[in-house]
Amino acid sequence: MFESAELGHRLSKAEYETIEPKLRTDLLDVQFDLFEHKDFAVVILINGIDGAGRGETVNLLNEWMDPRHIEVHAFDRPTGEEGDRPPMWRFWRALPPKGKIGVLFGNWYVDPIGERAGGRLKKAPLDQRLSELNRFEAMLAAEGVLLVKFWFHLSRAGQKKRLKALESSPATRWRVQQADWDFYEQYDRYREVAEHVLRRTSTGVAPWVIVDGTDPQYRAVQVGRTLLERLQRRIEYVRKGFRPRQTAAPLVAAPDERNLLNALVLSQPMDKKAYDKALEKLQGRLALALRSDAFARRSLVLVFEGMDAAGKGGAIRRITEALDTRQYQVIPIAAPTDEEAAQPYLWRFWRRLPQRGKVAIFDRSWYGRVLVERVEGFCSEADWMRAYAEINDFEDQLVSAGAVVVKFWLSVSQDEQLARFKARESETFKRYKITPDDWRNREKWPLYEPAVCDMIDRTSTSNALWTLVEADNKYFARVKILRTLVNKLEAVLE
Repeated sequence: MFESAELGHRLSKAEYETIEPKLRTDLLDVQFDLFEHKDFAVVILINGIDGAGRGETVNLLNEWMDPRHIEVHAFDRPTGEEGDRPPMWRFWRALPPKGKIGVLFGNWYVDPIGERAGGRLKKAPLDQRLSELNRFEAMLAAEGVLLVKFWFHLSRAGQKKRLKALESSPATRWRVQQADWDFYEQYDRYREVAEHVLRRTSTGVAPWVIVDGTDPQYRAVQVGRTLLERLQRRIEYVRKGFRPRQTAAPLVAAPDERNLLNALVLSQPMDKKAYDKALEKLQGRLALALRSDAFARRSLVLVFEGMDAAGKGGAIRRITEALDTRQYQVIPIAAPTDEEAAQPYLWRFWRRLPQRGKVAIFDRSWYGRVLVERVEGFCSEADWMRAYAEINDFEDQLVSAGAVVVKFWLSVSQDEQLARFKARESETFKRYKITPDDWRNREKWPLYEPAVCDMIDRTSTSNALWTLVEADNKYFARVKILRTLVNKLEAVLE
């Protein structure tokens, strides 16, 4: 894969000086077009061999283009804040909004390659991580992100020559450390691993571009032209109304119309006395679990979904009553802001993930993609169909990083919902809880019910099970939620 990058590509000074002015102008023009229309975001990955000119190329892009609309992120070892969250969290935070270019130096490929080359990662786990990255990049592409991946290559002899040249000049000597020479000694192993990684992750939506790092002038022109052509082509497609062709197989309802929701017995018995007794005991167990030393190494992510007036708010309050206010955050999810709409749809949830020892309670969540967006037609069928797998990947990453993920669907009957709507309208202090949208959503009950059943069926995994809560009796619902949560926590923290 690297053979073509070892042919000794070169451009003379005269050739470079002929190409460079127009290339800079064209890049600047296309960047302004991107920023003005904000049709999509651009993510540039910078990877490769030490000494192949990665840093110089990033500096050159900032020189050739408007740096105000280029966001450069150089990743080193995770900080304490980053280490407290799933590994991909810091990369999600760095994604640029539509209209901007994000340059990610030291990105999600660094650790898999380095760990495998260093003997700390076996081939099977490596390939599993690469498959996860392929799915992640496919999701970015489906969300409209233009992903441009550069691998800067040098031969072993070329790397040695480059390091010696840097050491020989007082102006650049500081750039060569002992670690660079240690890396040079491992060159053959690193190249072997890198070639395997690039072959596994060079996909139709995110192919790798191999850059010969031998000659700075050739390198600059190759990167500049590649970026220009990719941007021009994407802008042309967008202007013509082109969208990648996506199809989805239809979901078919059960012939007998029996499903997960209509099989529930929604009115479950529990009186106030039994409720108060259970509530006190369960809240005490919850407080002890979340203050334990074992929980300090984990985090808790709670998801509450349900029909309007199902009792999500009341259930959440019975949980937070048992917690230290410094330990948790309740995150109500509504329509995305302009900032959030300029990013892939999972971005606004990644950025709100809790650190270790903390609790995030989502009052509605990322499941809006397969519920309200599906029912209201805010996204295509292909978008919400692919979201099931993307959500499962997301939750798997949370659990792998130590989070406890607990998800509740609160289910009420249509008669009970109607009674609660009318009660809200009649009570002054509850009027804010009822809106015209609630009545409109009620009319779409026949559309929401199959969407909920599909969601539960396709995203209730061993890592993140759904708990269905019969919520016509609020006492019963709150106790079931607390008991489920406490039992899950205590089992995990043993």
